[in-house]
Amino acid sequence: MKETKPKILYVEDDVNLGFVTTDNLDSKGYSTIYCKDGKEGLVTFKKEKFDLCILDVMMPEMDGFTLAKEIRKINNDIPIIFLTAKTMKEDKITGFQTGADDYITKPFSIEELILRIEVFLKRSRKAEDKETSAIFEIGNYQFNFSNLTLAIGKQKQELTMKEAELLRYFCLNKDKILKREEILRAVWGDDDYFMGRSLDVFISRLRKFLQKDSRIQIENIHSVGFRLMVKK
Repeated sequence: MKETKPKILYVEDDVNLGFVTTDNLDSKGYSTIYCKDGKEGLVTFKKEKFDLCILDVMMPEMDGFTLAKEIRKINNDIPIIFLTAKTMKEDKITGFQTGADDYITKPFSIEELILRIEVFLKRSRKAEDKETSAIFEIGNYQFNFSNLTLAIGKQKQELTMKEAELLRYFCLNKDKILKREEILRAVWGDDDYFMGRSLDVFISRLRKFLQKDSRIQIENIHSVGFRLMVKK
């Protein structure tokens, strides 16, 4: 049975910041396991079950991007939030490409961090509460939103929660032109620049997952948005 307190893996090499943030998160009702570097974080992740990961990017032993890739090999679903002092947009895009769900630049307020955490935990709870009948047919594919899987024949692709939420939104609006900002607000809860770049990354992933049926297209409507179509 799942623990009452959401369990968070927090990996940060700044010990002072690490202890302060951990204390703040614990005081807000989370169970936070703090690790001082990426290698320690990976060992801990393999030993215990977590609901969410918060990873610093620049760390000794193993950086946050590498740690996220290793975590994704084990769990393709768990939300990952990056914390970093870097502000270059390329770093944020790299973060999303390695499997991150969100990105917060230092310095940050604990209130902002908690708001971001709650967005993902609420979505996780909603996904867990969905009935197993939440199944969509997309061409020759079968998409099970509850199980976060996309299958064609005997091949099955596990999806992250964000990938599944995006694909579900397309399925619920099949053949409809969806504006970029509409998708971002529905799936990400925001429509700022970096979320927009993240959307492009996730669209590319879904296209790759769906490429075994040539009738399926996620069409790019120039300067407007996207449309999921299945040709007959």
